[in-house]
Amino acid sequence: MTDRYPIPHLPPQALHRTEQIIKRSRFITSTAHAPSSEAARAFVERIRQEFPDATHNCWAFAAGAPGHTARVGFSDDGEPHGTAGRPMLTVLLHGGVGEIVSVVTRYFGGIKLGTGGLVRAYQGAVQENMGTLPTRERIIPSHLDVILEYAFIERFRRLLPAHEAVVTAEEFGTDAVFSVSLPQEHASAFALALAELTDGGALVEPRDAET
Repeated sequence: MTDRYPIPHLPPQALHRTEQIIKRSRFITSTAHAPSSEAARAFVERIRQEFPDATHNCWAFAAGAPGHTARVGFSDDGEPHGTAGRPMLTVLLHGGVGEIVSVVTRYFGGIKLGTGGLVRAYQGAVQENMGTLPTRERIIPSHLDVILEYAFIERFRRLLPAHEAVVTAEEFGTDAVFSVSLPQEHASAFALALAELTDGGALVEPRDAET
């Protein structure tokens, strides 16, 4: 399984919001990045506090890769069983975006929609929201320190693009020292290529991203 997949592209604490009126009922859909079940539930609570007077705050989340059901949750929040949370989750699981949570806030407008109408309304609200949701690719980074002789610097730099690697810092002393970041999936191949390039002379060490 690849470590890469689309996730919501939103700043911390930001959300993506859309709104529909269906037979006088107001449906407000709020979506956010949910890298964990805990983050998803915290977002649900945040929306509940924002709309405490709403008739319903129905929700669903899928906190893993697209289509994966290991970390999911949903709630009808008082709507007839199976008419809101589960249909919302179905849209999220088939939407091609991972680590996502959606809350659909409903203000009842006086006209009942029926069970079929509710399913269509909640699914449609999430579908419309996801249609304009900004996304980015999720990449797990590796951070390496590379120490090599000056003679290999130019060949080292030419090696970077093929592995999607970038130099984040460099220091020149007795040897050249480079801090490199690249997708985790490329780290082993990059180290191997560097060893071949320098006849085993390069030293590659994992580096804590915080240091």
